[in-house]
Amino acid sequence: MSSPKQLVEGFQRFRERHFAGGDVQFQDLVQFGQTPKALVVACCDSRVDPALVLDCAPGDLFVVRNVANLVPPAENQGHYHGTSAALEFGVRNLGVQHIIVLGHAQCGGIHALLEGSVNKEESFIAEWMGIAEAAREQVEKEHAGASSEVRHRACEQQAILVSLNNLKTFSWICERVELGNLALHGWYFDIERGELLGYDATTCKFETL
Repeated sequence: MSSPKQLVEGFQRFRERHFAGGDVQFQDLVQFGQTPKALVVACCDSRVDPALVLDCAPGDLFVVRNVANLVPPAENQGHYHGTSAALEFGVRNLGVQHIIVLGHAQCGGIHALLEGSVNKEESFIAEWMGIAEAAREQVEKEHAGASSEVRHRACEQQAILVSLNNLKTFSWICERVELGNLALHGWYFDIERGELLGYDATTCKFETL
């Protein structure tokens, strides 16, 4: 499904399933608003739809998607802060109880970061991926000489940890974590093996969930 015509046809099928018959779920979402318990920071990769991968219904997840599922550090120097604004709304307005940074295998953003394949002077992507520069440096240090597959996988996972650390630079996130009202999670969707891994702080590894 890719053409506008196919997308409109898809909407018609969606409408028939959920609205024409008076779907209670959407009636409740309209009447009571959204009350998601989890906020997911995911990649905009077309293969990695959080609601699909995690088998969630409408209203279950508050989703923030960007290149390489990155969380920038808290700062006020830039002009636009789309990801930070979404985090603020999810935490302070919706009161989510969990933030999940959902990375994945075969990430194009991480590939660009590792291979230096983007001209920094002409690209929004290069500047954005600079958020994960610490991940690249660590991988190049710890996995020097390793195969491209090993380096990419390691960097994809390390970038998740960078984002988890950046989440803690927002005061209103730290406050809720300290009070036990908010938990932070780092997950990795291995699209090649069909597995979901989670970062375990006790072992400092991504373990199968």
